Amino acid sequence: MGEMHDAWFFVGIFIFIFLIWVSTGGPLHPIAFTGPALSQPQELGGGNYLSLPRAPFTIGGPTVSLPGSTNGNPNTYTLSNSSNNTSGTQTPPPLYGIYFGTPSPYINMISLNKYVSNASSSDEYLTLSVQRNASGPVTITHWTLESEATYKSEIIPQGTTVPTSGVVNATEDIVLNPGDRAIINTRPSPVGASFRENKCTGYFAATQKFVPALPLSCPSASDELENYYGRPYIHDPRCIDYVKTIGRCQTPRLQSADLTDTCESFLVDQLNYNGCVSTHRYDADFNGTTWHIYLGRVDNDGDTKPLWRSNHEVVRLIDDRGKTVAQFTY
Repeated sequence: MGEMHDAWFFVGIFIFIFLIWVSTGGPLHPIAFTGPALSQPQELGGGNYLSLPRAPFTIGGPTVSLPGSTNGNPNTYTLSNSSNNTSGTQTPPPLYGIYFGTPSPYINMISLNKYVSNASSSDEYLTLSVQRNASGPVTITHWTLESEATYKSEIIPQGTTVPTSGVVNATEDIVLNPGDRAIINTRPSPVGASFRENKCTGYFAATQKFVPALPLSCPSASDELENYYGRPYIHDPRCIDYVKTIGRCQTPRLQSADLTDTCESFLVDQLNYNGCVSTHRYDADFNGTTWHIYLGRVDNDGDTKPLWRSNHEVVRLIDDRGKTVAQFTY
């Protein structure tokens, strides 16, 4: 009997607790929907906590300018981080699976044209340009032009800034100023050296073939006669009439001309490359902005050996420290 009494006592206690729970809201009480929670680190009073790494920029943040875009340099691209407004030159992406290589410090200063003119022929050439906003002159002698397709390569040689016709010219490193360009030919030089265009180099075209053709920018024969004849040229009307028949940058042919000795001496001395240089070398507009560089690739028979394939080619320009300045494919 005592055991039954104890059992009913415990049942009564549970019923009492149940009634209190129901009276305070039972299963609808807000605490029924809560569970165990971990306070934020700042609420726990400090300490070390595990956090996942975070990307340095948001999705869509970087602006990527690929080769050939409007950033003005076909050989580089820039990553711009909108969160901290920083940018930097990065290695350009591969061209047809060909890795660009270690970028040169000159990567933003030098550009190559996008093709090799007359590739695989004796007249092949390409053009290298220095940006007008470059920080200063660039010495390109000892840089290398390389075919990534065939692994052929040639080193850019020295040249003669102002050559003299008819002699072996001394050479020096080729230096390009901002805004200058260099036309680089595979063949040997028609005048024996690489050279810079000047006010008088058009005379070279009278006796030699140049690819591309040299500009005929020499002073006119009539202007030379008027300014440098040596005495009032108006007293030699026959010389005046003859000079008017001479084209720009042409050396006169005197065999059939009935001219005075003074006129003939003037024409022989003045209207040729060396005479022009002697007169105009210190003119403010004497120097041009284009170099003609010749790699001099010839075989045993003296014929030009092409450096580039006619297609499926990757052209690379490498500086004197073995770093890539520019490259393009065609």
